[in-house]
Amino acid sequence: MTTVLAADWAYWQETLVKVGLGLVAVLLLTGAVVYMYLFKFVSFMQSRLGPMEAGPYGSMQLLAEVGKWLQKEDIFTENSDRIVFGLAPAIVMSSTFLMFVVIPAGPNAVISDLGTGIYYVLAMSSIATIGILSAGWASANKYSLMGGLRAAGQLIAYELPLVLAVVGVVIQVGSLNLQDIVHAQSDGAIFGWSGIGNPFILTQFVGFLIFLIAVQAELTQSPFDMPIAESELVGGYQVEYTGIRFLVFFIAEFATAVGFAAVASTLFLGGWALPADWASASTMHWLGPIVISAKAVLLVGVVFWVRFSLPRFREDQLQQLAWKFLIPVALLNIVVTGILKVAF
Repeated sequence: MTTVLAADWAYWQETLVKVGLGLVAVLLLTGAVVYMYLFKFVSFMQSRLGPMEAGPYGSMQLLAEVGKWLQKEDIFTENSDRIVFGLAPAIVMSSTFLMFVVIPAGPNAVISDLGTGIYYVLAMSSIATIGILSAGWASANKYSLMGGLRAAGQLIAYELPLVLAVVGVVIQVGSLNLQDIVHAQSDGAIFGWSGIGNPFILTQFVGFLIFLIAVQAELTQSPFDMPIAESELVGGYQVEYTGIRFLVFFIAEFATAVGFAAVASTLFLGGWALPADWASASTMHWLGPIVISAKAVLLVGVVFWVRFSLPRFREDQLQQLAWKFLIPVALLNIVVTGILKVAF
């Protein structure tokens, strides 16, 4: 049925439908993550109930928050660069949603199946650095500028281990295509046994850990939250933003967490696929989106668990972790993976 509809639709119509469904899925997942973790999971960690008044068990609290932000006045500071100040949240949001263009959620459930999919994801995620630095500079506020500069230094430093952590997977598969990476795990075998496929978290566990640490830093979540640092910079690069522009930053932060979690699930946990012996290809058309959503939500839970468990690093500790530990270990992982690939 899907093939027939695709054949009857023009390319632009099919693309619009895919983009629309993708946006709805991303926003729903982001809302679910905010409610489950930011409102409830963290509350239970701190021995409290969290929001309970808006809807059953506070399930409508996010809608109430969005409504509150939409009613707030959209303020430009007197000395701000109005154009750059206004565009910065849109740049960050665009970077986030562009990541999802190539993340597959099923055999055919992908907006654009690029041959260089993982390269595209990493390139799009780096655009957010421009938006954050623009926000800090254009606000004409010294705390915002310091937050933007901190963010730029941090994001550039941790993009290197983020990219290097992926190289091991690419070497094993021999492809940059995310669908190829998924199939290599579902159709693979461990010492001749294909019961669970070959999820790369087993062979690339070091890369997986480096990727998660780098993601934590890219999201500027604790213990890597120096660009925000309310106790030092009263909000960092976001300090002058109000109303809908602050809301865009908020949505982008959690949508990016979902995006990176979906990428990690695709690279290391088999993505949308189950082992080939577990389910037929036709079943995965509807089961695939559920599988990758569950894996992504689980990994976002790890991000929030770390966020509310560890204290903030000093700036020198953050840079030393990236340059003196994560990058050398990632390079060593690439060398070992390459040797084993040639040997076996």
